[in-house]
Amino acid sequence: MAVLVVNAGSTSLKLSLVDGEDTRQVDSFDVDADAVAHRVVHGGDRFREPVVIDDGVVAELEQLVELAPLHNAPALQGIAEARAALPGVPHVAVFDTAFHATLPAVAWTIAVPDYLGVRRYGFHGLAVQSVAEQVRADRLVVCHLGGGSSVTAVLEGRSVETSMGFTPLEGVPMTTRSGSVDPGAVLYLARRLGDDEVGRVLEQESGLLALSGFSGDVRELEADSRGAFALELFAYRVAQQVASCAVALGGLEALAFSGGIGEHSARVRDLVVSRLEHLRPFDVHVVAAREDVVAAREALRIL
Repeated sequence: MAVLVVNAGSTSLKLSLVDGEDTRQVDSFDVDADAVAHRVVHGGDRFREPVVIDDGVVAELEQLVELAPLHNAPALQGIAEARAALPGVPHVAVFDTAFHATLPAVAWTIAVPDYLGVRRYGFHGLAVQSVAEQVRADRLVVCHLGGGSSVTAVLEGRSVETSMGFTPLEGVPMTTRSGSVDPGAVLYLARRLGDDEVGRVLEQESGLLALSGFSGDVRELEADSRGAFALELFAYRVAQQVASCAVALGGLEALAFSGGIGEHSARVRDLVVSRLEHLRPFDVHVVAAREDVVAAREALRIL
């Protein structure tokens, strides 16, 4: 069965037609597909499995937009456009947070009162699942590094720790996202700038862009001496997360890099690995994450 996979990211819309393991990029919704799989970044507590989309599901997804506004809002727009273009086939939402449903309580709990209703979810689940299926290791750490970056500990195929948490803003610095920031600093900035403005700054003006002062694009940072510190700090934070994941795994057998930076920047990979020599021996892999294939398979699983 051919599945159209709609991947509405924070900066782009990618469409691919998946038939088994065969994938080809397409330019529009005007394709011959048996089903449509929509990647949705944040499923909250409600969605831990793929779900067939109807108006009720759309309404529930709208309630989750504030948890991942850069991702869930474009996903909802993609869902609306695809349902209008292909009304005769089933549409399925597949969630990045679902792969991390196996996180133990010590990994997902946040040390604040329960009544606040916040916990750690984890993201990039479809990509990490794809990498874990390609790299056979009981104790695997996946560094999915790109516009958004995360580090995940995979124990015997299950996620047991990950760097992103309640939202995709936690963890290592990213292209324009800050990564983890002292909550006290966030409160200070909120008082100084206002809630909306501090949110915009942390999402769109921080990360590698703020560190370098001129770009968040790793290719540009590698080509300019002004980008050296940004790359060094980025690799340092990633290596710290890998070491944290090794604690969760009880050791490290394999380290896999994926995503636009992870796959294409040998400099970043070398900087990360050089800080982890004390954890040797472990294998290093560079893997193309086929999240579209995973999304299509997960959609078909429930149809």
